[in-house]
Amino acid sequence: MKIGSEEHKDLFCRSLMTSHRLYEPEQLPWPDLDGQALARLRSIPFWEEALNTELSAGAKVNSFTETITDPLIREAIALQGLEEARHGRLFRFLIARYGVEISGRPPAALPQNIESGFIQFGYGECLDSFLGFGMFKIARQANFLPEPLFEIFDILLQEEARHVVFFVNWVAYNQANQGRGVRPLRAMTSLWHYGQAVKGLFKLASNTTENVSNDFSATDASELMDDFSLEQYLTDCLQENTRRMNEFDSRLLQPRFLPTLASFALFTFRLLPKRQNTSIQSQKNAPTI
Repeated sequence: MKIGSEEHKDLFCRSLMTSHRLYEPEQLPWPDLDGQALARLRSIPFWEEALNTELSAGAKVNSFTETITDPLIREAIALQGLEEARHGRLFRFLIARYGVEISGRPPAALPQNIESGFIQFGYGECLDSFLGFGMFKIARQANFLPEPLFEIFDILLQEEARHVVFFVNWVAYNQANQGRGVRPLRAMTSLWHYGQAVKGLFKLASNTTENVSNDFSATDASELMDDFSLEQYLTDCLQENTRRMNEFDSRLLQPRFLPTLASFALFTFRLLPKRQNTSIQSQKNAPTI
């Protein structure tokens, strides 16, 4: 299949549309929480950021839809906008149901150049999804929250996986039809946009760290971070990314930059001599008094 062809367009658009899942956030099987589980969920510092990110994403994608002239692509992007807005409704419902305190800060305003904003959002979603796959696996294995909540969040992650596959194919389709489809040029463009996405992620992480509640205790964090290693985290990201991407038609393009970068980092780690974390080990072996 030729990238940029009508066959390619039909495949990546219909792949998104036929895999759309019908549900209403309010009707999902939300578990009743009390005690430690409720306190832990309320202490997580990023619920408001997640809400505003998804509300902003829905508005951004819906605004971009209005600029699309191709009927099939317009229909597919409109569906993505519906799903992004639904994610916002899901986080809004979670916040209300479990009594999570938020500041009421509004989502970011729409960018002046809506197409550039949509493109940058798409690369950011590729980054967030890849990193989120690994962190989701770590949190789930640690039983950080009740399993029914992870089942709900898994729906969101798989929808994000669908979005990024659609996005990278849409970008490649546009580039091919604009005479910019050669691989080196595509790679350079992706590198620049990923750089912008990383800058945005660092800014977001900085803001989140400043607003972390004292209720998010070291004990809670240690359940995720105990014996944490970057090598294992990247391994989890790659494994989960592979598992989720295997569900898509093999003719579709998939995000490659981040998995390649993570694979190179893992290769480098494995060449380095292994070092024992003596401080953690000594704490574990210390006699009790």
